[in-house]
Amino acid sequence: MNYLDLYHRWLYFDGLDSVLKEELQQIQKHDQEIQERFSQSLSFGTAGIRGIIGAGTNRMNIYTVRKLAQGLGEWLHHEHLAEKGVAIGYDTRHGSVEFSREVAKVLLHLGVRVYLFEHICPSPELSFAVRYYDAAAGIMVTASHNPPNYNGIKVYGADGAQISPLITSKILDNISRISDEFMIPVGDLSKAEKDGTLVWLGSEVDQAYYENVASLAFQDKEQNKHFRIVYSPLHGTGRPPIESVLRQKGFENVFVVPEQADPDPNFSTVKSPNPEDPASFELAITYANQQQADLVLVTDPDADRIGIAIRDENGQFAHLTGNQIGALLLFYLLSQRVERGALPSDGALVKSIVSSDLGGSIATHFGVTTQNTLTGFRYIGELIQKWKQTGEHTFLFGYEESYGYLIGDFCRDKDAAQACLLLAELGAYYQKQGMPIYQVLDMIYKKFGYFQETQISVTLEGLEGGKQLKEIMVRTRSNPPSHVAGIAVCSIQDYLQGVEGFPKADVLKYLLGDGSWFAIRPSGTEPKMKCYVGVKGSSSAEVEEKRIAIKEYLTGWLGF
Repeated sequence: MNYLDLYHRWLYFDGLDSVLKEELQQIQKHDQEIQERFSQSLSFGTAGIRGIIGAGTNRMNIYTVRKLAQGLGEWLHHEHLAEKGVAIGYDTRHGSVEFSREVAKVLLHLGVRVYLFEHICPSPELSFAVRYYDAAAGIMVTASHNPPNYNGIKVYGADGAQISPLITSKILDNISRISDEFMIPVGDLSKAEKDGTLVWLGSEVDQAYYENVASLAFQDKEQNKHFRIVYSPLHGTGRPPIESVLRQKGFENVFVVPEQADPDPNFSTVKSPNPEDPASFELAITYANQQQADLVLVTDPDADRIGIAIRDENGQFAHLTGNQIGALLLFYLLSQRVERGALPSDGALVKSIVSSDLGGSIATHFGVTTQNTLTGFRYIGELIQKWKQTGEHTFLFGYEESYGYLIGDFCRDKDAAQACLLLAELGAYYQKQGMPIYQVLDMIYKKFGYFQETQISVTLEGLEGGKQLKEIMVRTRSNPPSHVAGIAVCSIQDYLQGVEGFPKADVLKYLLGDGSWFAIRPSGTEPKMKCYVGVKGSSSAEVEEKRIAIKEYLTGWLGF
C-alpha cells in the first residue's frame, strides 16, 4: 500500500478521531505533507518512538501508540510475563495523559497487569517504579527536551533500563504483523481497577523514590541551609521530587522560577525546553540575580537531564557544559568516598564515547576503572546489570555529555534529581571552604589537564532531511581528512564496522595527533546530525584556540 492509499484509508475510516480527521482533510491538496505523514511509520530510535503529534503513520497519535502497546503486550505474553505487569508514567506534554491511558487499555485487554501513575512523573521515577514493583517492563510517555509539538514513548525492561536491541527486535516483529491499527482492541480502565489488574501509583512510590535520592547525600544537612539555589523545571515534571529532596537535605533557600514552576505543554517561556541551550536559562538567571543565588539548576520536561549555571570570577552567571558538570560530580563523588574510606577497589565510571576524556583522567587518579559505551543510556544500564550479576565492578557514576547523570543504581536511567542534590551539596560544601564552584572547576583542570568540548549540529527534518543525514555519513566515510586545523588525523574508528567489541553503530570517531578528537553521528532521538569535538592542551587558552580552529574547519568540511 503506497502513501496515498494509506492516506485515503485513514481519511475515510469512519471511527477516526475527529481532530485527526480534520487534520487530514486540511492537507488533501498537499502531496508533500501527505508523503511526510504516510510514506513511513515512526521508527524505533534509541529507546522507543518519538515524533510530531498528529495524523498519520509517521506521527504520534492514539493509533501509533496502540500499535507499540500491542507489540509489547504480545511479547510479554510470549515470555510469560503478563502477570508481572508494566509500569506506565507520563510527562506534561500534549497528549501524554491520553497516550498513557491508551497504552494501559491495550495492555489490559491483553491480560497484562498495569501500574499506572495517577499524576505526572519524571522518567527516572518511572525507571525506579519498574524495579520497585518488580514489573516486567515500563512505558514512559515523553519526548524529553524536544519542541512542544513532539511526543514519544520510552520503553524500559525489567531492570529499569531502556530495553535492549534484542527485545526491541521482538517487539518490532510483533508490530510488523499488525495489519490494521484501527482494529486493535482496548480494555476498560474502570473494570480493570475493580478487578485489581490496574493499580494506580501515587504517593507511595513517590516517597520511596525521594528517599532513595536523598540517601545519596554525603554531608549533614546543617551545612546546606545558607546555600542559595534557583531552580527551574521548565514547565515539566521535576519540581515535586527536586524541591522535596533539596528541602529534606537542609536547603532552606530554594527558589523556583515562578513563570516556569507549573506544567505547561507549550513550554511558553522558552524557545526550547532544553537545559543544553543557554537560552533556556534566561528567566532563571534573572531570578537568581534577584535572589542573590549561588547556583542555578534547570531540568528538562521529564527531569532526566540537568543543566547548571554558576557564578564566574566576575560574579556573573556562566552556563556549564555537560562535560564540565560531569567532571564536577565525578570529582566530588570520588573524593567524598575516599574521605570516608568508602571507595571500592573495583569501582567503575561509565561514560559515552563522545563524552570528555577528562572524566577518565579523574577516574584514573582515584584508581577507578573507566568503561566507555556507545551513546544511549541503555548501554550504561546494561553494564550496571551485568556487573550486578558478575561482580566484575561496582558501579559508581555514569554520564553522557548531553547532560545526563546517574549516581545511585536504584533507577537505571539518567536522573536529574540525583544530580541536583549532589551539585547543590557540592556547592554548599566548597562554599564552606571559601571556594566558589568556578574555582573547584579550575582546580580540576589544573590537576587533571585542560579539556574543552563543543558540538556542531544541524536539524534536517522530514523525508528529505532523512536522506541528507544518510548522505552526510556516506560523504564523511568516503572522504576523510588527513589533517584537521593543522593537526594530523592518526586513526579513524568506524563503529559501523565494529570497534573494540562495541555493537555496530553509525558513528565515526577521528583521533588526532595531539590527543584531541571529533565524532560524527546521526541522533537517535531527533532529526539531527551531530558532530562532537574534544580538545586537550596545557592551558585554557590553548584548548580554547584549538576548539575554535577545529570547529571552524569541521563546519566547512561538513557543510553545516
